[in-house]
Amino acid sequence: QYDRVYYVGEQDFYVPRDEEGNFKTYASAGDGYHDMLRVMRTLTPTHEVFNGAVGALTGENAMKAAVGETVLIVHSQANRDTRPHLIGGHGDYVWATGKFRNAPEVDLETWHIPGGCAGAALYTFLQPG
Repeated sequence: QYDRVYYVGEQDFYVPRDEEGNFKTYASAGDGYHDMLRVMRTLTPTHEVFNGAVGALTGENAMKAAVGETVLIVHSQANRDTRPHLIGGHGDYVWATGKFRNAPEVDLETWHIPGGCAGAALYTFLQPG
């Protein structure tokens, strides 16, 4: 059982640059398709963000929980491997590949989620901060 669920989506963007190094803009996504494919083939994203935008999980948007609350944290990354890290605690139960039918790992501070997977961790907050 859990008191709340938080979702963390990790996205990579591949935005083409012009000859002067500035990011290009297009009238539609289709217009930039060829240029974006060229950037994607490098496997080096120009931007990496969580939940779609810079600052989406900080300040007013921070994921908060009270001491004693149990939170299910779902984390996905479509393109590359990622390693969520719970600062100040450990995932009490962690399903790194997202399948709840599998037995969870326990007491992990950092876990590995392969690209293309969604993982989940259940954590009960023991102290403030």
